[in-house]
Amino acid sequence: MDESKKTLQELEQLSDILLVLDKAKMKIQAVIGIGENGELKTVDPSKKNQNQFMRVDKSGDIFSNFFSNFFSQLKDPTRFSFFKVPSLVAIQKAKEIQQQFNHPTEEGKILIESMEVKPENNIKPENKIDMETTQPTTEPNDYRYQPQQLDWETLSNLGLSKERLEKLNVLEPLLKGYKTNELIPISLNLGTAITKLDARLSLQPNDQGQIVVAIHGIRKEPQFNFPFFGHEFTKEDKENLLTTGNMGRIVDLTHPKSGETIPSIISIDRLTNELIALKTDYIKIPNEIKGVKLDDHQTQTLLEGKPLYIEGMISKKGEPFNASVQFNADKKYVEFLFERRNNHQQTQSTEQSQSSEIPGTFRGKELNEEQYTQFKAGQTVYIDDLTDKKGQKYQGYITFNKDTGKIDFSFQNPNKLKEQIKPVEAHKTQIAVNSEGKTNEATKNIKKPLQSRQQVPKDKKQQEQQKVPVKSGGRKI
Repeated sequence: MDESKKTLQELEQLSDILLVLDKAKMKIQAVIGIGENGELKTVDPSKKNQNQFMRVDKSGDIFSNFFSNFFSQLKDPTRFSFFKVPSLVAIQKAKEIQQQFNHPTEEGKILIESMEVKPENNIKPENKIDMETTQPTTEPNDYRYQPQQLDWETLSNLGLSKERLEKLNVLEPLLKGYKTNELIPISLNLGTAITKLDARLSLQPNDQGQIVVAIHGIRKEPQFNFPFFGHEFTKEDKENLLTTGNMGRIVDLTHPKSGETIPSIISIDRLTNELIALKTDYIKIPNEIKGVKLDDHQTQTLLEGKPLYIEGMISKKGEPFNASVQFNADKKYVEFLFERRNNHQQTQSTEQSQSSEIPGTFRGKELNEEQYTQFKAGQTVYIDDLTDKKGQKYQGYITFNKDTGKIDFSFQNPNKLKEQIKPVEAHKTQIAVNSEGKTNEATKNIKKPLQSRQQVPKDKKQQEQQKVPVKSGGRKI
């Protein structure tokens, strides 16, 4: 068997296709991606289009993380229902699902339920680590996980080698049970498709006891529309979370498997907009904050997740200050609110939003890792093998404009164009005389400013002016 066909067949066996039902049109389509504006991109599930289908890894953990991030980026997620089907039979399954919606049967209902991907089932488990784990150790040499417990081969598909994690200084915090304190660029290689995203990472055991990486991708906004471990957010809950990042009260959450009721507090991960729950058992309040010893009432206020205003604290510079503090479920410590520094939060939110929206493709062309790194940094990147609407190939230069959040395209290198934009010879005399106070023999006595490209008198009046001898202190050019 030809090697390329063999590789393709192996890929087909290892991947699934994501089908989608647009509830407004009641039509089954195959997913090919998400546009820059959050609009879902699809094609008819036909044989001629199958090379465009988005393929996703069959691995449960990788797919779960992928779909959570994919779903959170959609502009109108509730409009769609998704189905995961084997790549080899995707077209046939699409027909069967469409047939069920056209002519419903009990047998067909059972079939599509087995293939449907429930959004809430793939979004909420990302928070499981904050619900179920014991509090990460703070002992400097005490690791919760060991490097040999990780599946480094699978992690390589995410672009996460051991060497890279060490270079980013995030391997040690991960092994101690912490979430990375910054966003990590990830490349999810699915064979015929590569998904690039920024995310925080953490380690957690799966149902089989294996240690896997949880990917906490950036959401456009917190998921308030779905019950959070059984909790329905009130208007006040939402306002508190959006204003301070903390909900400000204890609520009973329901364990998704055991049904156990767990008193918890809830905060927002300010880097990703993910909702984070923490058992009240893990809330630890210090006896003293910045020189102020807490009394029982103040300690109890913080244990209940409420904000507390403290006066007379001493800064590192030895100066007294007042501020509000509150326990944060994501950071797992008491943080300063400083009346929330709204401007800083808005700026931070804007930067995060722009970071999450920097695309890894341009007009259907996938950027390689080096191109994407330069592009994301605001540098101009050369890109070729683009195809216009008529099927003609072309190339050019792209730059990500951080001010507008859009991509600037040019057929010529804009950096070189800036260097080349100099006055042509025909304009030099005009600029020198009108702007720089210089003169030339042919026009030195003319009183009015020279017109564009003018180097000699233009009419009889200017010729007469030029004949009159006038002393000139200007420099000749």
